[in-house]
Amino acid sequence: MTIEIEAARFAMIEQQIRPWEVLDPRVLDALRTVPREEFVPVRHRQLAFADLVIPLEHGESMLKPTVEGRLLQALDLDASDCVLEIGTGSGFFAACLSRLARAVTSIDIHPDFTKQAAARCLGLGYGNVDWLAADAFAFEPGRQFDAVCCTGSVAVVPDRFLSWVRPGGRLVVVKGLSPVQEALRLTRADSGWTTESLFDTDIPYLHGAEPVDRFTL
Repeated sequence: MTIEIEAARFAMIEQQIRPWEVLDPRVLDALRTVPREEFVPVRHRQLAFADLVIPLEHGESMLKPTVEGRLLQALDLDASDCVLEIGTGSGFFAACLSRLARAVTSIDIHPDFTKQAAARCLGLGYGNVDWLAADAFAFEPGRQFDAVCCTGSVAVVPDRFLSWVRPGGRLVVVKGLSPVQEALRLTRADSGWTTESLFDTDIPYLHGAEPVDRFTL
C-alpha cells in the first residue's frame, strides 16, 4: 500500500501539478512531503491524489492539487514570513504553508475544521500554525502579515483582507462570478496596490463573500 501511495503522490506532482506551471522547488517539496492522504476524509481517501475537488463536511470542499500548487507558488513565501490563511478546510493547505513560512495563522468559520486540522498537524509535527475558529468578516487579527491567502473565492476583494497585508506583502485570492473566476496576486507597494492576473479557475465562495443578488422592479 505504501508503494502505491507514493506512486500516486509522485504522479500527482509530476503529471498534474508540475505541468500546470508549478515549478518552485520549495512548493513542490512541500506538496511531496505533506501527506495529503491524511487530510482527506476516509470515505474519499482513494481520491486523495486525483485532480478533483474533494467534498468535506458542511458542504465545503478541498481544492484540486493543481489549484493548491498554483496558490502556494503565487504567495512567493520566504522562510521568515508570517502568513494568514482564510479558510482552513481540511488543514492540508495550512500544513503546506507551515513548511514554507515561519508562522501560519489559519482561520475557519467551522470550529470542527480548525480542531481537526490542529490535531492532524500536531500529530505530523507541524507546530508553527495557530488555528482559530473565526468568521473572516468579524475577525480582527490586530496585526498584519507578509502574505494572506483566501482558499475560498470572493465576488469582490474585501477591504478588510487588504488591511491585513503589511507594506511589501501580498494577498492571493480568487475573484469573480462563478463559473468565470480569476486568481489574483495583489501586492502592497508604497504607492498603492499592484494586481497580477495568475490563472482562470472556479472555486466555491467563502462564506460572506458571495455575489449580492440584485433585483430590479
